Amino acid sequence: MYSEEHKAFIRKIRLNKFLIRTTQIMIIVCLIILWQLAADKEWINTFISSSPKAIIDTVVNLYNDGSLFHHIWITFYEVFGSFILGTSIGIIIATILWRFKFLARVLDPYLTVLNSLPKVSLGPIIIIIAGAGTGSIIVMALFISVIITIMDVHQAFINTDPNKVRLLQSFKATKRQIFFKLILPSNFKNIINVCKINTSLTFIGVIMGEFLVSKAGVGYLIMYGSQVFNLNLVVTGIILLAIMASFMYYLILFIEKRLSKIR
Repeated sequence: MYSEEHKAFIRKIRLNKFLIRTTQIMIIVCLIILWQLAADKEWINTFISSSPKAIIDTVVNLYNDGSLFHHIWITFYEVFGSFILGTSIGIIIATILWRFKFLARVLDPYLTVLNSLPKVSLGPIIIIIAGAGTGSIIVMALFISVIITIMDVHQAFINTDPNKVRLLQSFKATKRQIFFKLILPSNFKNIINVCKINTSLTFIGVIMGEFLVSKAGVGYLIMYGSQVFNLNLVVTGIILLAIMASFMYYLILFIEKRLSKIR
């Protein structure tokens, strides 16, 4: 049985979470109301900034012509695929670099240079190699996310408490045992944080790729809207991206909570 003090503490935590969520929702609602009020009162130029009503009308039109979920699915498929590939490849390469310190020292300057290189400059080369399609979009996203993943995860691995590593080594633990029993579990939070960062990086890569070669997707809607001066379509695309990014973020939070319980 829980004590009254413990129950009060739990209620306080739940109330705090409720207040945070309520405040977050109220901020969004107030911003939408203020945005629409500014549009109705002509305080802002709706041709440039659009308005909530115009965005809703645009979404309804996209739904009626059957293209709304098609564009959303294309972008989500590219983002989710790129996210899974980028995170997996990054963690695997970071593990190899942790295992082979000589290789890590050799590749360190190359990773730094590649990370600082503007990825959009590689767009024409990527299109020629991977083709003007989904493949080049995913490759573009991987170029952006994989290197960051490698560097962040590898840094987390090598910063694991050295005293614990030496303790396991004193018991004749193998590299494999040290990695799976200490390094990986100790960096669970770091890997989750890298996944959160990868979400935004993957969206950036996919949208950049869709700007260059896509004939469908939310990035295509934004590019097409800017070309025909349909700013309502542009802003609608941005709102859709924000919703999709939020969905990915909360999906990662859900996975984190589930894995934390298992651990």
